[in-house]
Amino acid sequence: MTVAEAAVDSAGLRARFDAELTAFLDRQDPDWPDGAPRGVFTTLHRFVLAGGKRLRPLFCYWGWRGAGGPDGTPIVVAAAALELFHAFALIHDDILDGSDRRRGEPSVHRIFADLHARSSWRGDPEAYGRNTALLCGDLCAAWSDQMFHECGLSPDQVHQGYAVFALMRTEVIAGEYLDLVSGVGDGSVASALTVIRMKAARYTVTRPLQIGAALAGAPVELLDALAEFGDPLGDAFQLRDDVLGVFGDPAVTGKSVLDDLREGKPTVMMALARDAADRVQGARLRELFGNPDLDADGAAELREIIESTGARRKIEQMIQVRAEAGLAALEHTEVTAESRTALMELAGQAIDRQR
Repeated sequence: MTVAEAAVDSAGLRARFDAELTAFLDRQDPDWPDGAPRGVFTTLHRFVLAGGKRLRPLFCYWGWRGAGGPDGTPIVVAAAALELFHAFALIHDDILDGSDRRRGEPSVHRIFADLHARSSWRGDPEAYGRNTALLCGDLCAAWSDQMFHECGLSPDQVHQGYAVFALMRTEVIAGEYLDLVSGVGDGSVASALTVIRMKAARYTVTRPLQIGAALAGAPVELLDALAEFGDPLGDAFQLRDDVLGVFGDPAVTGKSVLDDLREGKPTVMMALARDAADRVQGARLRELFGNPDLDADGAAELREIIESTGARRKIEQMIQVRAEAGLAALEHTEVTAESRTALMELAGQAIDRQR
């Protein structure tokens, strides 16, 4: 299979994932409890299906195929279940980060806060939005578990994959907590790298790959080899995400470039900038970074400091080094040729992107 053919197949797989997600959500509709407002269901239906790169299902699928598993509906369903877990993570992450935009649309907590305000209901619209979104995220996590178990693979296969699935869930939640702790910690490069490995890198690439391979009955040696590819690639993916969070085009990324800066998100890039800043730059970083009232001019000044300290250039170097390390590991990983080609294509999509 050529790289071009792999790209076409990726587009086809995304369509298959979306079809299975749609079918699963449609099956939940008749079981929605009587008397419960349907706003939660319709909002989640729209949120889950509206955009997204579907990288986690893709890595899961090719982990399965790489371990010798055949194409078929069960693995497509199992892989698509990861997208429901991703929806849970995004909804909760937006609450924790105070992000009002996701994929170019209002985030889930913002949707419900605005509904409260428009309806002139009693109480605090912001609290209502956060609390409702928390429940939405919880429901997505439950649905992900249900969809995974109902994928159609044998109980033994599901059990093998679920062990990695459970590990992934624990890591993501622990990583979110580490992210909160790092926000009040030393702000070092080392702590920021620990957060991205736990919270995002393994969750995006390594664990989905291993879930797919484990479902196919892969030996532990292959699971370990996939981590050698997935860990550095996942790090590179998140480092790119942090760059886009500050330097990306909001019309393409669907998120404001002010969010991470106003929040004071402790990224590797900001840690590098802080370490390399002179006295004047350091003072301005302390004044502007993490200021909830930061405006466009202040953000532009922060971007200039990041550039002038060389932090952005260093991040690009780190992305390249990690991407090359992952691809080098893939060359020595015993997966099918078709899977290797597809994974090389996915690596490019994960790193060389604008959103």
